[in-house]
Amino acid sequence: MLVGKVIKRPKISTSPAGIQHCQFSIDHHSIQNEAGMNRQAFVRIQVVATGDMSQNLTRDLTEGCNVKVTGFINRHESRNGNPLLVLHAQQIEMIN
Repeated sequence: MLVGKVIKRPKISTSPAGIQHCQFSIDHHSIQNEAGMNRQAFVRIQVVATGDMSQNLTRDLTEGCNVKVTGFINRHESRNGNPLLVLHAQQIEMIN
């Protein structure tokens, strides 16, 4: 589960197999305690919602809105072969 702000407009695409995908990016900022000390945590991560639920989960998303995304992290490769971690959404909740 990760809470963050949508920083990149959702992009809808369809795979060659006919499966719909929605991709967007979020920024997460928080303060975490590590070894008794507070440290700032920041991550920008791509989120993918796949299949029928991608439309239901993402239809109200706009750049700048805050969301809580629950799912799993998987490794993808960029077009130039660099590894990327991507959050595969199983649930997306809008938060104020």
